[in-house]
Amino acid sequence: MNTAELIARKASGAALDPSEIRGVLAGFTAGNVAPEQMSALLMAVRWRGMTVAELSAWTGAMVDSGDRLDLSSVRAPVVDKHSSGGVGDKVSLIVAPLVASFGIAVPKLSGRGLGHSGGTLDKLESIPGWSGTVSAEDFLAQLDAVGAVIAGASASLAPADKKLYALRDVTGTVESIPLIASSIMSKKIAGGAGAVLLDVKVGSGAFMPSVDPARELARAMVDLGTAAGVRTVCLLTSMEAPLGRAVGNALEVAEAVEVLQGGGPPDLIALCVAVADEMLALGGSERSSAAALQEGSAYALWERMIGAQGGDPSAPLPQAPHVREVRAGASGVLTSLDARAVGNASWRLGAGRAAPGDDVAASAGVLLRAQVGEQILAGDVLLELHAEDADRLDAGEHALESAWSIGDTAPPPTPLILEKLS
Repeated sequence: MNTAELIARKASGAALDPSEIRGVLAGFTAGNVAPEQMSALLMAVRWRGMTVAELSAWTGAMVDSGDRLDLSSVRAPVVDKHSSGGVGDKVSLIVAPLVASFGIAVPKLSGRGLGHSGGTLDKLESIPGWSGTVSAEDFLAQLDAVGAVIAGASASLAPADKKLYALRDVTGTVESIPLIASSIMSKKIAGGAGAVLLDVKVGSGAFMPSVDPARELARAMVDLGTAAGVRTVCLLTSMEAPLGRAVGNALEVAEAVEVLQGGGPPDLIALCVAVADEMLALGGSERSSAAALQEGSAYALWERMIGAQGGDPSAPLPQAPHVREVRAGASGVLTSLDARAVGNASWRLGAGRAAPGDDVAASAGVLLRAQVGEQILAGDVLLELHAEDADRLDAGEHALESAWSIGDTAPPPTPLILEKLS
């Protein structure tokens, strides 16, 4: 195989054959295609895109680069879930035990946060004793016995994706829609579930700031899943403002527990119900999750899920030793609160990482004391900044400059669910 010739053809706009795609990805995974060559091919894909046949072959080759989870021993219907990530997005923490409480198994392979967007594993690791490292045998046993697992993906699951992502991160090709779609769906297909619910965030706090590219990504992922025999539904959901009132690892776990016990902010509750109901439908259930969430009946399954992975759900969560209040300078209605700015503030306070492998502070983050549409008075606390290191407070506050606006009338409500694709 002449890799240089493939790169030149792709850069000219020609489509590659499925066999060529499989060959180059297998060669890269095995170390026989140089990173410089793969970087050039990724850039060609970034600018030229992929045909449907190319994207299908690329995704299939990534799946075939490693193992596939065999979930056939699980007695319940199995439905997976994935979010593209956002600010304050702790939905997975809630819907995994919620959906499992209806008898549908949820195998959630999650990752870590980078930059302004938090990671599910980082959040759960703020619970004393909890571990996201689960063997394949224990994963299957917990999924069958408890009904829900949230864990890190095995290194043997779509290893081509891990190598490709490392290159995409340093070559400016992260935002390529075909590469995003194949990255996500290769792991979902290899994960073995018969159905998956995708949540693509749209707005200032998301990787997709507008609806059109988000819809393109969603359609590509739905088509890839369907072609692979995985029933796939995608929701486009708003991420203009942070979701809920908590942004940061332990802060978000505390809010997730509040929702599971029957409380919590209305926007977070509404999105959790919408996502859970779609997952229930994919699992063959016609029931709604709203009453169960209101009654707090899924909290017992949360305790079992956390305990099965070594965590103590009754242990106090870490609390930041340094808290700074940010107050409103005028009275009126909070008309906007930029999700990206809040996410960046949380990151600078220590809740996120600038590079893979960086440590995160479990207790750091931002608490929203007001949400968009609420009436406030001059001097009211708008935000609380939480940090383990007092020296980070100034950077966190600086990230919030011009992050909100106060007006005379409430803005029209933004729907949480923008579109559904299936």
